[in-house]
Amino acid sequence: MLLLTAVLLAAAGGGVAASQPAERDAGIYAPKIPPQSPPLRVEVVDGQRFRDIETGQAYQLYGIETCAPGQTARLGRQPWPCGTMATAWLVTATLNAWLACATLREEAGERLVRCATAGHPDLAADMLRAGVAVAKPGTDADPAIRAYALAEQEARKAYRGLWSSTFQMPWDWRASHPAPSPARSEATR
Repeated sequence: MLLLTAVLLAAAGGGVAASQPAERDAGIYAPKIPPQSPPLRVEVVDGQRFRDIETGQAYQLYGIETCAPGQTARLGRQPWPCGTMATAWLVTATLNAWLACATLREEAGERLVRCATAGHPDLAADMLRAGVAVAKPGTDADPAIRAYALAEQEARKAYRGLWSSTFQMPWDWRASHPAPSPARSEATR
């Protein structure tokens, strides 16, 4: 009788051991969010756009605008290339750095993203704090990001970057300086 009980207990113990992995898996937490894209190495296109050097995928920082490449600002009577400065800031922040980006949506072949590097927990917010970008005004479809408005306000109060100068808002400048069409620019070469 004792031998039979021992055999039954051993068999039951073996059954419990066999069922443990399934029970262990059942208790594992798995978030219900889509996986993030792998970290990127990028080449900067302008002050708010860059391209993945591996795939060529285009990205645009969400929630900000920077001066266009040919746009200038004025500090007193001295003009300075605010578009070039924004591009240089982004190059410096991303050079030899891995970017972790969260894609918000795709628009016109570009991914609108919020990105971070080891040195910049939010690239767009840091650009705003440095005064090389302005926060986009909110719309019904894209409400303004409160942290971005606060970062811009901090730069304004300290007269950093653009806020030390006279300049035209990037969206107004772009509206009055439309980009040449590709056909026209190739014809003039």
